[in-house]
Amino acid sequence: MEQAKKGDKVKIHYHGKLNDGSTFDSSAGREPLAFEIGSGMVIPGFDDGVTGMTVGEKKTINIPAAEAYGEVSEEMIMEFPLNQFPADMVPEIGMQLTMSNNQGQNFPVVIVELKDESVLLDANHPLAGKELIFDLELVEIEGASPLIIMP
Repeated sequence: MEQAKKGDKVKIHYHGKLNDGSTFDSSAGREPLAFEIGSGMVIPGFDDGVTGMTVGEKKTINIPAAEAYGEVSEEMIMEFPLNQFPADMVPEIGMQLTMSNNQGQNFPVVIVELKDESVLLDANHPLAGKELIFDLELVEIEGASPLIIMP
């Protein structure tokens, strides 16, 4: 059986969980995830976990935060004045917003603290600082075929 390796296009079913057992993502009821191993399309630990698998193989992998979405960065937590919110918006902890930087790029933030004159916004990825657990099943290695060597 051919093993998945860097450069292969694969299709995989997955179930992503946190240490407390809660599910954060799953391909159940959807098409399997298709990606090229080593192309940067998925987090590094996911690439590493799929590498070496054969079609039909199932396994569970644990990905430390550093190989997933990184650790929580204090630099990604910023204070934002309340008087710059739209007048009809009532900020609440946990509210998800989209901000734009001075280059016009949009990025998601979450309100993590309310103060008298401002709010603290967290722009870290929601899974930053968390170990991820994935149940994997390799469905297909695209284009995989035996080699025929001509004399």
